[in-house]
Amino acid sequence: MPDQKDSLRAALSAALDHALTFRAADADAPVAAQASHEGLFAKFNLPLADEGLPSEQVIRELIHAAEGGISRNTGGRFYGWVMGGSTPASLAADWLTSAWDQNAGAYAVAPAAAVAEEVAGEWLKDILHLPAEASFALVTGCQMAHTTCLAAARWRLMADRNIDVERNGLAGAPQIRIITSKEAHGTALRAVRLLGLGTANIHSLPSDENGRLTAEVLTAALADKPDAPTIVLLQAGDLNMGAYDDFATLIPIAKAHKAWVHVDGAFGLWAAATPRLAHLVAGCNLADSWATDGHKWLNVPYDSGFAFVRDREAHRGAFAISTSYVEASVGRDQLDWTPEWSRRARGFSAWAVLRELGRNGVAALIERTCAHSHALVTRIGALDGAEMLWKPQINQGLVRFLSPKSAAVGADHDAFTDQVVAAINRSGVALFSNANWRGKRVMRVSVCNWQTSEADVDRVVAGVSEILATLRSE
Repeated sequence: MPDQKDSLRAALSAALDHALTFRAADADAPVAAQASHEGLFAKFNLPLADEGLPSEQVIRELIHAAEGGISRNTGGRFYGWVMGGSTPASLAADWLTSAWDQNAGAYAVAPAAAVAEEVAGEWLKDILHLPAEASFALVTGCQMAHTTCLAAARWRLMADRNIDVERNGLAGAPQIRIITSKEAHGTALRAVRLLGLGTANIHSLPSDENGRLTAEVLTAALADKPDAPTIVLLQAGDLNMGAYDDFATLIPIAKAHKAWVHVDGAFGLWAAATPRLAHLVAGCNLADSWATDGHKWLNVPYDSGFAFVRDREAHRGAFAISTSYVEASVGRDQLDWTPEWSRRARGFSAWAVLRELGRNGVAALIERTCAHSHALVTRIGALDGAEMLWKPQINQGLVRFLSPKSAAVGADHDAFTDQVVAAINRSGVALFSNANWRGKRVMRVSVCNWQTSEADVDRVVAGVSEILATLRSE
């Protein structure tokens, strides 16, 4: 290989040049990926050579191969799924994370990574108004945050029955039931599978017209088999409507039945960061555990998820391990609190974005994106041939497009909605995602990016209006 210093500088310089060019084009470039699977595969599927190539050449080949296959969730016109971008400081910190290449499993291996994560966890509890005594874990995303929290719940529910599930497994142990609403997200359900709790033990209860679990329904479910070890899973911002359960009412009911209460706040938990929306999470801090993401509304690079557990003993009991080659630590060993051992030092980016934004900056980000979501949904929903199905209370809303066919029925509107969304995404003006909601195909509008502006909203509404008019006239 060539001189290592020269090789590293050339490769990083090529990556930096492209990154700056790529991000500078966010304002004008097509949002959705434009390349086909066949085209991307042909560029990536090069013969594996016997001899290696210069590092800079490899990076330039990678840039060329990926061209057209990168979605611009980094910019202000990406409204699909629930995906943020990355702020300058969080992105730069993520670059340093790779350059430093720390194995952030234990303090002895990576002291700075451990301390950055320890401080970031405390800041996160503070800004989300979670109990100061809660433990925390920085994980890959909300699915692993759910897994972390529910593992702690499993430990506590079994320990209270004198069962050591970490030693003896679940064989012969009483089944843990999970009570939730039909709005529960698949990440929590997969966590149930991963932990061996079994999806057959999930009791999905009906929600009201606002997507909320009612006290009457929850009380009746808990009264059935009152002695069963139970986890109640509540929502802080569901995927389609941004619905919030009534925590102040439901959590005391669950606690009266000795249930563990877990809150899925993948993005909605961030309402706690701003006084304007904090009422939505009133009483949420009464729960036992909480899960949220950083790579959504906090706008740190993938992957970033946060788990919080009130019961520190249960949290550590589910994960801590001692070996002869892991030194006794003077600091916090992350592997005692997470499902991972070898792991990325994702605390650096979380620390950086919180320093970059501060309390007021996080609050402003949440409020601004909510306002942009409201504008997009109401203005697109008011177009001829469109209808608003759900006005955002936070950053999530729903729109449907109506087929111009005479005597059109629901299936026609469903197909036309998919057709319009596909045309919008092909045009490059924006990217939206589709969903099934209450028996209808809808366009979901999710605004999370820190860069979205009023100008972006104006441009997207104008583009959707033109596309919709064209399709309706064909």
